[in-house]
Formats: sequence, C-alpha cells, structure tokens
Amino acid sequence: MFPRHDQFVSRHIGTLGPERSILLKATGVSSLDELIGQTIPDDIRMDGPLDLPSALPEYEYLRLLEGYAAKNQLFRNFIGQGYYGAVTPSPILRNVFQNPGWYTQYTPYQAEISQGRLEALLNFQTMVADLTGLPIANASLLDEGTAAAEAMLMFYHQKAGKTRESSPNVFFVDRGVYDQTLAVLHSRAWPAGIEVVVGDWEADPLPSNCFGVLLQCPDKAGRICELDRYIDRVHQAGALVAMATDLMALCLLKNPGELGADVALGNSQRFGVPMGFGGPHAAFFATREEYKRSIPGRIIGVSIDAHGHTALRMALQTREQHIRREKATSNICTAQALLAIMASMYGVYHGPLGLKAIARRIHSLTGSLAQALTGLGFELESQSYFDTLSVKLGDGAWQALRGRAEAAGINFWYADSSVRISIDETHGIQDLSEICAVFSEGKPFHLSKPVQPSIPPALVRSSEFMTHAIFNSYHTESAMMRYIKRLENKDLSLVHSMISLGSCTMKLNAATEMIPVSWPAFANMHPFVPQDQAAGYRQLIAELEQYLCTITGFAACSLQPNSGAQGEFAGLLTIRAYHEARGDHRRKIALIPSSAHGTNPASAVVAGYEVVVTPCDEQGNIIVDALREKAEAHRDELACLMVTYPSTHGVFETAIREICDIVHRNGGMVYMDGANMNAQVGVTSPAIIGADVCHLNLHKTFAIPHGGGGPGVGPICVNEKLKPFLPSHPYIQGSDGKPVPSVSSAAFGSASILIISHAYIRMLGPEGLRSATEYAILNANYIASRLSSHYKVLYTGALGRVAHELIIDLRPFKDAGVSAEDVAKRLMDYGFHAPTLSFPVAGTIMIEPTESEDLAELDRFCDALLNIYQEIQEIARGEYPHDQNVLCNAPHTADVICSDHYVLPYAREKAAFPLPYLRQGAKFWPSVSRVNNAHGDRNLVCTCPPMECYLQDA
Repeated sequence: MFPRHDQFVSRHIGTLGPERSILLKATGVSSLDELIGQTIPDDIRMDGPLDLPSALPEYEYLRLLEGYAAKNQLFRNFIGQGYYGAVTPSPILRNVFQNPGWYTQYTPYQAEISQGRLEALLNFQTMVADLTGLPIANASLLDEGTAAAEAMLMFYHQKAGKTRESSPNVFFVDRGVYDQTLAVLHSRAWPAGIEVVVGDWEADPLPSNCFGVLLQCPDKAGRICELDRYIDRVHQAGALVAMATDLMALCLLKNPGELGADVALGNSQRFGVPMGFGGPHAAFFATREEYKRSIPGRIIGVSIDAHGHTALRMALQTREQHIRREKATSNICTAQALLAIMASMYGVYHGPLGLKAIARRIHSLTGSLAQALTGLGFELESQSYFDTLSVKLGDGAWQALRGRAEAAGINFWYADSSVRISIDETHGIQDLSEICAVFSEGKPFHLSKPVQPSIPPALVRSSEFMTHAIFNSYHTESAMMRYIKRLENKDLSLVHSMISLGSCTMKLNAATEMIPVSWPAFANMHPFVPQDQAAGYRQLIAELEQYLCTITGFAACSLQPNSGAQGEFAGLLTIRAYHEARGDHRRKIALIPSSAHGTNPASAVVAGYEVVVTPCDEQGNIIVDALREKAEAHRDELACLMVTYPSTHGVFETAIREICDIVHRNGGMVYMDGANMNAQVGVTSPAIIGADVCHLNLHKTFAIPHGGGGPGVGPICVNEKLKPFLPSHPYIQGSDGKPVPSVSSAAFGSASILIISHAYIRMLGPEGLRSATEYAILNANYIASRLSSHYKVLYTGALGRVAHELIIDLRPFKDAGVSAEDVAKRLMDYGFHAPTLSFPVAGTIMIEPTESEDLAELDRFCDALLNIYQEIQEIARGEYPHDQNVLCNAPHTADVICSDHYVLPYAREKAAFPLPYLRQGAKFWPSVSRVNNAHGDRNLVCTCPPMECYLQDA
C-alpha cells in the first residue's frame, strides 16, 4: 500500500529511467522488448516472470537477514580441524576487507595498474616461503583440500612414465590428514586413475608403485612428530612428500623445508581471516626450486618496467593453467587474492615477533589446559602438540561429555573414543576454566603455566623468518593504515571507473550486499558445528539453492565449488558419474568448440576426459554439421559437450537447441559454461536451451566481488538425471544417490559470501533480475553502435545484435604499428582498465559494460576509445613514429610527465590529459610504466626484493 521510493533496482541499474530513451535511440530500436527480440532467438525466450519472491528494499532486506543471523548460535568453538577463530585487526577489517578499493579490483593481468595488490600478494608469497622454509610459493589456492589435491597431481606428473601403464599411480595418505582433505583427494584421484591408500606412516610400509605421500603436521589429532627420517626413506623409495601444516604452528616448529618435504601446503585462515562457515580462505602452497615450472596457480614475480624500475607482475609461465588448454595438469584458474592479501597484511601488522608472541600464547594456553586435564585424571593421546589436545575417553563417555559441553555453549570435536580441543588466538584463561568445568563435573581443578615442554627439542624452530623490512616497519595503526592506503592508491578498481571485461562481468558489488558478510553471526561460524547451530545459514543456503534452480530451470544445486573452474570440474564429474552408474564406462570424449574459454579443456582433462575440438565458422558460431559429424563418429564414447551460451563471441547462436539435441541423440550430456549467464537471467535459461548441467559464476552474474582475483564461487545446477551425483561431504548428511566426492574442503564452499548473491536476488526480485539482463544487453549494443563507425565489431547475431558483450577487432591497425596491447595500455592514461585482451581472438578486445554503469560512464569509455582511434590515425599518417608515440609508450606515469628531462615527441598534456573529463577528478596515474614480462620470466623472483631496490627506484 505504501511502497518505498528507494528501490534497489534503481540503484543497481545505471541506465534505468530517462537515460534509457537515449540508449534505445542510439541503438536504433523503439523499446527494450524490440532489442531483446532482435538479440535472443524466439525459440528459447522465457515465458513469464521467474517464480521468485518479490523485490525487497535494502533496509527491509537487512532486517530480514538479521532474523537469519539470530538463528545462528555462536557457541565457543574449540573444534579446530583446519578452521580456527581469528582476530582480524581493525585496520585490516576496515581498510581491506570492508573497502571496495580492495575488493572490487580485477585479477592483475594489467600489471601497471595493479602494483598495490601485486605487492601485497608478493608479501604473502614471501611470508609463506619464510615460514615453510621452501623457496617458491604461489599467490594462494582455493582451500587446503584442493591444495593437497594439486600437490598429488603435481607429484603424479613429475613421476609419470611415457605411458599411464608405466607410471606409478599410488598416493599414500597418512590417517592423520583431515577428513575433508581426504575427500577432495578422492575427487581428483578418481578421474586421473590414481589410487589413494590411507595408512599409518609410522606402522605401515610404503605401498608399491607409490609416487607421493601426504603427511599432516600437526595432524588432525593435534600430534606433532619428527618426520625427517621418514621423509628421507620416502625419497630413497623414489617418491615425493607433501606436508599439510599450519602457518601459526610454524612460528614455533621446525619448518617443512628443514624436514625435507617437497611441498608444504595448508590454510592461511587463522592469519586474520574469519571462519565464515567454511570460506573464503586462502590456501598456501610452497615447493622447491626445481618444481617452479610445475607449481599450480599464480606466482607474482619481480620484473622491471620500460625505464628499468622495479615492477611486479604475474609470472606468465605459471599464472593460469587454462593457457595450456588440453595440456593442463590443473583446473585452477583462480585464487583467493583478497583473503591472501588479508593474511599478508596480518603478517605485516604483527611482524615476526608479534606472530611468535601469538603462537606462544596459543601454545601456552594449550599446555595449561593439558596440565589441568591430566590433573583431573584424563589421559592425552599425545604429549607432543601445538594447539590441539586429543583426550581419551571411555566407551560411550563422549556422549555425556558432549551433552554437558553443549549445555555450556561449548563445541569440541568428537572422534571415536576421544575428544579433541583446539585453542586459538581468540581464547583466554576464562575459556580454559569453562572447559575444565565441563570435564571436572564439580571436582576442583587448577590452571597454571605449563611446566613441561610439549614440543620435542628436535622440532623447535631455530631459523629466522620474515626478516624483510616490510614485515618489521608497520606495527602502529597509523603506519599500517598509511601502508594499506599507499598500496590501494596504486590499483585501479571499480571505485575509479568501469571495468568492461568481457566474460568477467565486473558489476556493482552493492554495499548492502557486502555489509552482512562481516556480521559476527556469519563471519565467526565454524563450518563443522552441529547443524542446528547454523539454522540461519542453512535457511539462507537452501533458499539460494532454490533461487538458482529457478533461474536455471534445473532440479538441484550444489554450492560447494568455490571457483568457476571448480564448478566446471564438479559438473563434469557428475556427468562422468552418471555415465558410469549406467555402465557406460567408455564415455570419455568431451566435445569443446574451438572458441571455448581455456578453462573448459583444462577442466575436462583434469576430470579425465579426452578433448575433441569442434570448429566454428567465420561468424564465431559452432558449425553444426561438423559437430554432428564428430558426435556421430564418437557415438559410443561421447560423454558431453561443453558449450558457453551466449557464445564466447558474445552472440546468441540460433542453433543452440539443435546442437544440444545432436549431443543427446548420440548419448552425451550438455554442460553449459555459465560465464555469460548475465545475458540469460530472466529471459532464457540453461534448461530451456537443452543443457543438463551448468555452473554459475556468483562472482560475476550474481554480484560477489572479484577481490583482485578471488574469492569466487562456482555452484552447479543440474537436472533430475544428474541430481543423485552432486558432490558430497564427509560431515554433511548426503542424498540417497551416488554422489561424487567433495570438490572443496567445506560442504558449502565459500559460504559467508553466499549472502551477497542471496541479497542480490532478493533485492532485485524477478522483475529486477530480468531488467538487469535487458540493460546489460542494451548497454553493450549502445557501445557497439557508438564504436562501429570507427572500429569493426567482430561478431553479431543473425539480426546484427550483440549480447551483453562485444568484440572489437584491432588487427587492422597492425600496419600503423599499433597492437591490441598498445590500446589496452593507452586506456590506462584515460583512466580505464582495458577490456579483455586477445580473447577469444588474438588482436582484439572484448567489452562488457554490465548493467551497473550509467550513461555518462559509458560515454566516457566510448569517448576514450574514439579518441584513441584518432591517435592511431595520427601514427598511420606519419605524424608520429611507429616506435615513439602515445600508444607504444603508454601508460604514462606521473614520474614521466613531471620529469625535467621530458623528451617525448608529443606534449605532456596529450600524454596525460587527452580528454577534458580527466581534469575533473577522473585521472588515475599508473605507478609504473609498461612492465617487461619477458625479463621477469627469464629471471623469476617471487619473494620480496631487498629494500635497496625500492630506494633505488625512488
């Protein structure tokens, strides 16, 4: 009766209202319906609105979510098992975690406008390398379980023979490894043909045909052991060793490098990152120098810029597995950059002395508790521990103890005839007293400082770590605040301008969506609490699953995959499990169009498929007859087709239903890559086009921020046939089907940020979701209309329309000596991040404006590209040399423009302020000139260089 004026849809969609008519006129249509009719084939148009709840105003949504939060019961958690309470220092919480200048950045492909987060990630690598004692560390992985799986696959490929039959295929896992890690190992081992053998490293012989071993120290029962001799024996047997460990424990324990491990891995969550019901958290992975070309994920490396100054960039040979396509050994194409940055800032803020103090306090509290419990007559499973005690209990005694503990608002971890208690930095002496009260049943107990060492002398750390000045300079809040801001100012993010990345959908990450992520009721929830304690989370998750099923037209959803690539992998596993359950063990062929994103063949290979490429025509469409021929030729082996829709070229292919039908007739299933789902929501769906499973990028279409290269969430939605095969988890009651093993460590992946997508859907409602899609398509066609008089739009649909993105062909400018990279770098001088460069076609840029941008911003972007066109013409006319012009010298730093020795053949104003809007607060100064990637690849340095390098550059 009294609707609120302030509706979220009008805040989210930038061109809603009077601007719409301007865009429609420029695009040559009279209405949005007319444009959508020209863009999306009639036979796949959705009838009627989505069956979703009506839109909620922002204020009312937050009130609704307060009710969900109230259903979560925050007991005092001593569960451990890889997840710990952590204190996020307020300067990091306020200035990084809650700051759009950090969480809206894109992956640092454009190094010149990414130096801030690159430095923060280099700090992370240095911290991990120092703590683990291994020289090469990457910039994070998705979680501990997938990091362990990556180690297994890396070892497998290192020890591979000329054929699979001649390759060792057994991976030995100690029984002390976390259960969730073991589950993820099974999901990666199955398609690779690896046999996972679980045993006791102390009692069991190394299996024959073994290529690698995974140990955990401290293990899941809290034990720490002397492993160096065992590791030597494994090496003598010709196998490699990975050690899952804990960065906080390594402040006091001898590091894996000194023990002889080949890989160290784990979760950096307890370095200031909330538990968040399982994620997102940054895993770490470090290895020896000889494996630097095989390490999964990204490495941040040190290079130089065009003027010889130190500059950072992603090392080309390691930054993305999908570059390798069918030769990939991993399907990791993302990281947890924002969380790695938080962990690195935690290390910078506390420094080595602060970290040692935190670790000693945790360890001392644990020792004090151990003394008190043994004084009460309880026996410990091990006398050597860091932060976790395993207390022996008689048969059936744990049930009574659990009842007393939960009545007191306390969670322990219960295993067979023992209870495990993990202490973290949030705990204090009062917590120990209340634990003892649960155990004592009224008997007196005494808490005192521990008198017996619990770390064997041979395992006490003696080596220094984090000696670099970065970790020893910013320990006051003022200094830390300024350091964080200095790095933030080096990076272009959505707080500066639109980031028009095709296939990446850099849309608004609304403040109302983000705020609840740091509410204690969501941030501080352990993923393994009893289910009734997480009723609010479970309600939100169940609703989001249903919303995504409605949007996709499918029957079931799994939110477990914690990246888009993990979603691809999970979807492919469900297809494989479906075929094998029917006895179709030969179905291993995956048809993939030649235009596909590189993650598709990479994920297919890791999922155990053989990739067969199907060609596209000059318009970028799948050649239907060629696909039919390949499908029929592989009729008995065909497992699936992987297809992106709208296509990777930004077009709604009219033959999509026929394509899906061909695959089905030949016994295969259709996997739809959801990278371009922003052009589907509310107007069509994966089910309507004929797909069987799709993954969704919640960090694209559904508003979760990119975080500088992660976090991501890549859930899968499936039809009824595939529903029984959705991923399981060892600690969650599963379905009655035959689920594939876990693909991520936590049952619901990066659960805390699911709030963002839930909020996005509830605040837009069915009409707003459809409008978001329509305006994304309108904005893209507006840009195509404005640019088409000067640039060639490479692909369009049957009626001349693009979908939500468009490809601009820059190859015609080669004769002027101008490359697509030159245009990308020159856009930085105009205050813009480059569109997607040379994908899916080399020498092009792919532009996706999203629905979030207003007309003024769209025009600024178009004006920039049109002015760059004029600059290209100046070069073509010979007004400036091919090797000395504003494009090949771009980007221009303030240092270059302000130099007393400015010698460039064009005016400073032309270089730095080519359009008037740049003088009105829109100017962004890159902090380095064009980075020399080749230099960095020839001289790989992935830890912080000496401070003298920075002083010399200054």
